[in-house]
Amino acid sequence: MSQSLVDDPAEAALGLVRPVGAPPGPAPGSRVRVRRVLRFLLRRPGLLLSVGVLVLVVLASFRPRLFTSRDPLTGVPAQNFRGPSGAHWFGTDELGRDVFSRVVHGAQLSLKATLIAVLVAFVVGGLLGVVAGFVGRWVDDVLMRFVDVLLAIPALFLSLALVTALGYGTVKVAVAVGIASVASFARVARAEVLRVRQAVFVEASRSCGARWYSVLGRHVLPNAAGPVIVLATLDFGASILAVSALSFLGYGAPPPAPEWGTLISEGRNYLANAWWLTALPGLAIAATVLATNRVARALDGEWSRQR
Repeated sequence: MSQSLVDDPAEAALGLVRPVGAPPGPAPGSRVRVRRVLRFLLRRPGLLLSVGVLVLVVLASFRPRLFTSRDPLTGVPAQNFRGPSGAHWFGTDELGRDVFSRVVHGAQLSLKATLIAVLVAFVVGGLLGVVAGFVGRWVDDVLMRFVDVLLAIPALFLSLALVTALGYGTVKVAVAVGIASVASFARVARAEVLRVRQAVFVEASRSCGARWYSVLGRHVLPNAAGPVIVLATLDFGASILAVSALSFLGYGAPPPAPEWGTLISEGRNYLANAWWLTALPGLAIAATVLATNRVARALDGEWSRQR
């Protein structure tokens, strides 16, 4: 049989001739989705800029040598307090260390702490919310009263109390910030589980005799996860601020570790003659937080309306 034959005569009648055995082309649905995402981004230059900022921060966290070859811990005392220039984009500090290099390498420490904090809040808070919403009855009452107690305490004060009990260090600061954010995740997860649990397809699955773990894993969790993931994206920016605040107060990694909050804390003593020591690391924190919030806002409502 020749290669010009086709599998379906209807395709030949329409002129859609494809040789037998030829690899199929990309699915039209995938091309449409890619086109839709590109159109969505191009119509929102602010969102596109935010995605670019986050990509740069992630690259700086995992591959800081892509941005600078300078040692963030070694300085040249003769070049201290040099202003921003082509040689030192963010200037130098009191020991002659390159501030840009310290900001780039500090992204790794700050992002690591932020990821741990969000992961702790997502796992612990999500688990509490799922159990409370799915089991209900007295379990829901007990867990939600515990969550109400956490909500009654300001997050920063709770983080300070926890990090004082746990001790200093990047990981301990991250755990403290994560525990302080558990209540928000628990409330959102519980609300979504309650909403999905009353859906028709969940009731139909139960009436067919499905086990509770099958209903939970196949129907409830996949349909309730969306808002919790969006909250995790929003909480990422808040966690950066909380981690930086605790580092600013001296609870983070000990000097000379270049955490973003520590950089601002070290530079506040030289505001009169070296404004860049605090302004430029603070600008990096602000840009990252604003970019994260912009992406979270797009995921929360804009993309759903676009679809």
